[in-house]
Amino acid sequence: MNLSRRSLLAAAPFIQTKSRSAARPNVVFFLTDDHGAWANGCYGAKDIQTPNVDALARGGARFTQAFASTPVCSPSRMTYMTGCLPSTHGVQDWLIPEDAFGPKSRAWLDGHLTWSEVLAQAGYTLGMTGKWHMGHDDEAQRGFSYWATVPGGGGTYLDPEFVHNGVRKKTGKFKTDSVGDFALDFLSQQKKENPFCLFVPFYAPHTPYDPTPEAYDAPYQNCAFRDYPKLPPNKHVNGGMKRMFVDSSARGYSRLITGMDANVGRVVKRLEEMGLRENTLVIFSADQGWNAGHHGVWGKGNGTWPFNMLEESIRVPLIWNHPGRIRPSTPEPMVSSYDFFPTLLDYLGLKAPAEKKRVGQSYAGYVRGRAPKDWRTRLYFEYANVRSVRTKNLKYIERADGFENEMYDLEADPGETRNVIGEAGYGKQRAEFHEELTKYFEGIGAPPIEEWRKTVKQKMTVYKN
Repeated sequence: MNLSRRSLLAAAPFIQTKSRSAARPNVVFFLTDDHGAWANGCYGAKDIQTPNVDALARGGARFTQAFASTPVCSPSRMTYMTGCLPSTHGVQDWLIPEDAFGPKSRAWLDGHLTWSEVLAQAGYTLGMTGKWHMGHDDEAQRGFSYWATVPGGGGTYLDPEFVHNGVRKKTGKFKTDSVGDFALDFLSQQKKENPFCLFVPFYAPHTPYDPTPEAYDAPYQNCAFRDYPKLPPNKHVNGGMKRMFVDSSARGYSRLITGMDANVGRVVKRLEEMGLRENTLVIFSADQGWNAGHHGVWGKGNGTWPFNMLEESIRVPLIWNHPGRIRPSTPEPMVSSYDFFPTLLDYLGLKAPAEKKRVGQSYAGYVRGRAPKDWRTRLYFEYANVRSVRTKNLKYIERADGFENEMYDLEADPGETRNVIGEAGYGKQRAEFHEELTKYFEGIGAPPIEEWRKTVKQKMTVYKN
């Protein structure tokens, strides 16, 4: 069943800790925007500077195969919050401003239980500072009592107007630094005896690539930008992204990441100063990945038309750090953003009513250093008219609306340069994947891929090459 916040409260007796005597850790969840796993030092970046994220990785569990189930922001964020895929939570693409905030907006999460509501019911004080982009962006909701955001999904980094607990104001600062400031303000109001959860969804490194404070730009003044492939534009590049194929894009993307990283460091330092670090779980991830020249693409899933499921579009960083409780490790299972909901609750010792449309499973065992038995061998992805299944070595991509299907042998061709969908040697696997995808989405209550528009109530963006 789908649960609204009201029905959640009615179900409160069933939402409880597994061990009420155990002290509940605080939670800080950092989520970046358009940030590929490759664009972090701890994941192999040569020039992009992320010292604070790297420190979290060295001291915690750094997952090597973490993915977002949808390679675009609003539906991906909905999946993080609910554990459901787009065809069952109802948001299939990024929300245009009219759908995200203002008088015509709607609360797209209505009818779905979120992890934040479960934590609020369990006694956590919740704060959100940054990008929401799931409807009614300017209003505190879903268990959060502290709220600081710039409504919508993008916009300038240069002195934007925030809505802070219902009051509109300009901070006079760089947007990423203001997100960090509000995070510190929330922490300053917390008491040691009460657990809190701080959600910090940065706008960075989403476009525009505005000038940044000097400290964030300094590492890139004489940079070779070795992390950015120099390939000709892909024939499917979305027309709106063709402007990104300039040398300044690499510098703009890099310095936004470093600005984000600096604010991660500010928050972690404040936790240490408050004596809260040992009892605080810190999680770092991204809403989806990003191609920055990879495959001849600048962008994410909608960086091409038709939409893509390229590895760089869906692979994200994922780090869990909790001093004294999580040992340094590099877990290798394939995990998805739809696993976040059950994993967070499992780690905190919380339970929520079962829901058929919530498709994830907990990887908390890997976080704790004990691999679960019989971990699954595939992940599923969805973005509007595209659905996909990925195993360790194969990726099958199925499209509606007359667009071609694809399949890649990731072991033989990790760069996804050769579509083997029509090759005789892959015919049996192709047929099995088609049947598997059909049954999987049917099983979670989704319509056939050809009827994907039945789940859409938002205003969809028009794309072209």
